[in-house]
Amino acid sequence: MIKQPVPTVSHSSSTVTQDPPQIKDSPAVERALNRSKIYLLISWSMLYPEDDEFLDYLRSGEFVEDGRGALGTLEAMLGGHGGQRAVQALGAIKKQFDQVESLVASECASWQLSDLQAEHRRVFSNVITLDCPPYETLFGNDHVFAQSHVMGDIAGFYRAFGLELSKDIHERLDHLSVEFEFMHFLAYKESYSRCHDGPEKTAIVVEAQKKFVKNHIGRWVPLFCRMLAKKADVGLFKLMADVTAEWIDFETAFLGVTPQPYTETDYRPATFNAPEGQTYECGAQDQGNELSLLLNEVGAQSFMEIKEKEQDHGNAGPVGTA
Repeated sequence: MIKQPVPTVSHSSSTVTQDPPQIKDSPAVERALNRSKIYLLISWSMLYPEDDEFLDYLRSGEFVEDGRGALGTLEAMLGGHGGQRAVQALGAIKKQFDQVESLVASECASWQLSDLQAEHRRVFSNVITLDCPPYETLFGNDHVFAQSHVMGDIAGFYRAFGLELSKDIHERLDHLSVEFEFMHFLAYKESYSRCHDGPEKTAIVVEAQKKFVKNHIGRWVPLFCRMLAKKADVGLFKLMADVTAEWIDFETAFLGVTPQPYTETDYRPATFNAPEGQTYECGAQDQGNELSLLLNEVGAQSFMEIKEKEQDHGNAGPVGTA
């Protein structure tokens, strides 16, 4: 969903070699890169498998291997960030990856693509299931008008970083996989910014992560994970529900944010009746979008304007398509 160009490096014709620049905060870069990896693994695992690519990744053992590697590096580089709660969450996720490995060895190793697709349909169905819908706007919004406002805010985050939904992905902006890939991109962008940009640009990316976790995934994903674990009961998606729940616990501790998570009573299918005494305007308003507020808070222009200026000077960071 997100395509990131490989940075090109120009070499001088001089025979004099120079030592590579020292990264100011290598542990912070490693934390960002490996958080990015975990977000990507979870994102990929929740998508409907259109081809053999994810299944091959799972059966080969690389899915578990990459997850363990990222978790191990995070644990080694944590440096007290997130406190004991973050440490405990990482430990729980490592045990869950052990269970994924056992499942792959005992069941998934012999799967064909049709088996993985059937398991996905069993849990998520062919239409939007009300048992565990992987869409943010179905949580905490009584009315479709509120859903549209939340969807507009999500779209505002994506636009602020020059991202749009890939035509190859047949999902909505508020699908868990899309939101998690956005967080993958932000964490990856943070690692790049820490190496190449100044503190102001790094602060924008870090604060964007905090706001998106606090006001979006940190609110609805914990309830979704409980619903998914109940619906799946056993198998790959039950384990990934547990992984995802612990990962959100880690992230909220690591980022130091306190979302107000939805409860079972907050999950109600939306109606088309406007709230009494309220009118509706399409989409999120510019002043109400969280990224607009964030950019104003740090005294920055929109990320797209920054990106255009960087491109003019040949110093653009990674951009892509969500």
